Amino acid sequence: MEMNEKKNCCDHINNGITCDVKNCQYHQGDCHCTAQKIAVGPSYATSSTDTICATFKPKQN
Repeated sequence: MEMNEKKNCCDHINNGITCDVKNCQYHQGDCHCTAQKIAVGPSYATSSTDTICATFKPKQN
């Protein structure tokens, strides 16, 4: 791979983030997230059940 070639989404695992959403393109292994960054919202959430991962993208088959 050339130095300036873009890495694919599975080259990076966020060690502090767990994810059970197996149909997300950033999901790898048992519970790893490979997104470069994540966004969680909405801003008006008052508990964890009110939140969503805005970074979610369905896996492409």
